[in-house]
Amino acid sequence: MAKGKILVVDDEIYIVHILDFSLGMEGYEVLTALDGEQALEKARAEKPDLIVLDIMMPKLDGYETCKLLKAGDDTKNIPVILLSAKGRNVDQKIGFEVGADDYITKPFSPRKLVERINAILGQGTSQQRMQA
Repeated sequence: MAKGKILVVDDEIYIVHILDFSLGMEGYEVLTALDGEQALEKARAEKPDLIVLDIMMPKLDGYETCKLLKAGDDTKNIPVILLSAKGRNVDQKIGFEVGADDYITKPFSPRKLVERINAILGQGTSQQRMQA
């Protein structure tokens, strides 16, 4: 049984593949979207436990997508981690202002991202659970 459902949203397909593999190995069910519009559709239909959201994407950027997710009654309580190459303090400030729960800059460690997801969802890593 999956630990939870994670929606990964990024227009860079290799990042989607890396996260799909890393989160799948950790026991999560992974859903994917390549832009903000797909993200909104999947979030509303699938009700993921958490969303990993890129900022710079076509159609709807991550800031606007996050703002719309947090404004929707059916999606407002889904935690959002923004994942972006935009690493300036002002970019992070905007991310938190639109409702993000966490902000991680690229390049990133997939292992560290999994740890942050586990922390937000209140789950340890598979290694921590085996030691418990």
